[in-house]
Amino acid sequence: MGQEDLMNKAEDVADQFLRVTKQYLPHLARLCLISTFLEDGIRMWFQWNEQRDYIEATWNCGYFLATCFVLLNLIGQLGGCVLILSRNFVQYACFGLFGIIALQTVAYSILWDLKFLMRNLALGGGLLLLLAESRSEGKSMFAGVPSMGESSPKQYMQLGGRVLLVLMFMTLLHFDSSFFSILQNMVGTALIILVAIGFKTKLAALTLVVWLLAINVYFNAFWTIPAYKPMHDFLKYDFFQTTSVIGGLLLVVALGPGGVSMDEKKKEW
Repeated sequence: MGQEDLMNKAEDVADQFLRVTKQYLPHLARLCLISTFLEDGIRMWFQWNEQRDYIEATWNCGYFLATCFVLLNLIGQLGGCVLILSRNFVQYACFGLFGIIALQTVAYSILWDLKFLMRNLALGGGLLLLLAESRSEGKSMFAGVPSMGESSPKQYMQLGGRVLLVLMFMTLLHFDSSFFSILQNMVGTALIILVAIGFKTKLAALTLVVWLLAINVYFNAFWTIPAYKPMHDFLKYDFFQTTSVIGGLLLVVALGPGGVSMDEKKKEW
């Protein structure tokens, strides 16, 4: 009974947090979600020659095609971010960013690197949730607040988004025998499963946001590494990708799990 009381109290705290931040949370979630695209688009501008030369050397595609690739990445990512933040043509922007993810997955050989592939899929999950939110906004007076009658495509977008988001956490599991690693893996896995099946979803997602934020700031502190060192760019890439997944989880907190979830089924029991 004590454990149930503790869980109820934690849910009350989460609900109170949502009431206070309801107006701002969807905006923060969207900003976090597009942060990796924003950073990558800006990087394409400042590292134009390096990116073009890398693509040209890797794929032997010639100067013109390599330039087109960098230009497409720059315009596609920055343009998509502007549209999403301004709430204009959000669905088209999301599909464009899906295309950028697919293009980069092939161009940078991410397809053969399981860790990076899983992170890109998690990023796609965040975009799916953004698509679901844009469908909600079309039927609701308030931004970020879902309407009562949810359509099936939106429900399955939310389910797919939740399931893909958990792939990020699978890349963070540590397979060693230290007590802290075992505890972190057990707690993290339990929270991941709760988000995926949609049980106590908002509380589990909010807990994962706090956990992932702490891990991100501690392990991906790129600002502590001089800019000329390769590790600076690696950590920066990881930092913004993780921030985007945090944005996806914040959308889960703001929107709820959707119709295909245990939380929704409980209401019918």
